[in-house]
Amino acid sequence: MELQEMLGVYKEIAQTYFSQFRNVINERCKEIDSFHLIALTIGFTLMLVWIYNFVFQPESISSRLKKQMFRIIRRMPFIGAQIQQKLNKALDEMSERMVLSKNGMSYVYALPKTGLQQEKVMCKLKEYSAIGDVSWEAGKVSGTVYSGEKRLTQLLVKVYGEFAWTNPLHPDIFPGVRKMEAEVVRMTCTLFHGGPDSCGTVTSGGTESILMACKAYRDLAFERGIKYPEIVAPVSAHAAFDKAAHYFGMKIVHVPVDENTMQVNVKAMRRAISKNTAMLVCSAPQFPHGAIDPIEDVAKLAVKYKLPLHVDACLGGFLIVFMEKAGFPLKPFDFRVKGVTSISADTHKYGYAPKGSSVILYSDKKYRHYQFFVAPDWQGGIYASPAIAGSRPGGIIAACWATMMHIGEDGYIEATKNIIKAARFIESELRKIKEIFIFGKPEVSVIALGSNKFDIYRLSNSLTAKGWNLNSLQFPSSIHLCLTLLHTKPGVAQEFVTDVKHSVSVIMKDPGAKTTGVGAIYGMAQAIPDRTMVTEISQAFLDCLYSTENHSNTKHINGSAE
Repeated sequence: MELQEMLGVYKEIAQTYFSQFRNVINERCKEIDSFHLIALTIGFTLMLVWIYNFVFQPESISSRLKKQMFRIIRRMPFIGAQIQQKLNKALDEMSERMVLSKNGMSYVYALPKTGLQQEKVMCKLKEYSAIGDVSWEAGKVSGTVYSGEKRLTQLLVKVYGEFAWTNPLHPDIFPGVRKMEAEVVRMTCTLFHGGPDSCGTVTSGGTESILMACKAYRDLAFERGIKYPEIVAPVSAHAAFDKAAHYFGMKIVHVPVDENTMQVNVKAMRRAISKNTAMLVCSAPQFPHGAIDPIEDVAKLAVKYKLPLHVDACLGGFLIVFMEKAGFPLKPFDFRVKGVTSISADTHKYGYAPKGSSVILYSDKKYRHYQFFVAPDWQGGIYASPAIAGSRPGGIIAACWATMMHIGEDGYIEATKNIIKAARFIESELRKIKEIFIFGKPEVSVIALGSNKFDIYRLSNSLTAKGWNLNSLQFPSSIHLCLTLLHTKPGVAQEFVTDVKHSVSVIMKDPGAKTTGVGAIYGMAQAIPDRTMVTEISQAFLDCLYSTENHSNTKHINGSAE
């Protein structure tokens, strides 16, 4: 009774204060017109909603203000015209490099009235396969083709032919494909030390695997009451996470990396965690510099704050799982680490399967359920799909399964051993060249180079002239070589080291010379403060990929033809 009496007293006091407050407000507002008061209330509420929506967006306020400022600058008559002129020049140069109508070559604009005989089609295909100056077979390309072995290629062609018309969307019609997909997932779960509840799906590539993880954790965040989910990821994480944020209405919070190790700064990641955080991200290894993030340390944060942790092993997943048995042990990075809830790994890279296959794995089925899409009320029946695509090529899944079964554990271990040996040899030799340096401590197959003596893009240009094709990176300026089985061919690694040494010696005769070609474009792109201009140039590049016009008909970025 005493408790009820006390509560009653507190209630009376509260009612008294509220009544007094209401009387004061009514007294002050009695001279104000009722309509005016209602209008002010509605207006003030709308203003608060606008401010809230302006502040809480996936893109930061500073980024949006910069964009608006540059929009205003580009509308200024003289400055805008100058900027547009330079953009058009960049597009023209790009178009010239992309045009394939030289040497009498032309595009097909319509279906042939009469279908071509198979022999004629194959003859045409040989013409198309001969287009281009880069020969990946020689082992001078960074990444891109990870095997290329003829016997494996012959096997894949046969397997795809056997399953060319299959579609896992119809498991009742093609149960064999369903079985192969389940086995690919289970074999990959086993490689990454997944428990009995681990699971996953086959996707079309690393980007889709990453998208699926982000989609799953976004929906999980929604269920937890998070209205504006955020992805906390290193600046070195794959751009697919930015793509996922863009597609799924999430915000990505980029965390800096250590300048020496190129690994994510764990303390900065902890500070980036907020009430809106939906997931944490690590890479094993990351694409730009080949560094493996401190997964165990980040996993502790994931456990502490009860957050999912995705490990992106798309690039080197099918190397790192075999490195210990190949004689190159690494720190734990997979489901053995408490806190790791998902892993993406590309079977079409070091898994040596054909392009178009990857795997997204989860530590527990409860996470995968958030990835699935189900439309229970569609007139066409209950529609359920595990990933982005509905229909999927069963031939790719069959070829992936066949590759894994054909190579086997011993084959993967041997391939891993050869690739890592070649990478360690190249790293040790390049460290002897004083004019360049290697970013961090490469642990897998990627070696990134920089220089404090000259523009590193000049080295890329020089190596291109010698037949090499390396990846250009930015922020900071750098280039990298991603080793594959092709680089383990006799003499390839030694040739690369020799060509780098020779190129550097030539460059150092005039270290301050300006960079030309693609290297100059990358250097310019980094210096442009208005990143929307870089976006426009990139969009124009993508347009060029689909162009079937001659250069003289190419449209500029602003849509005008000259």
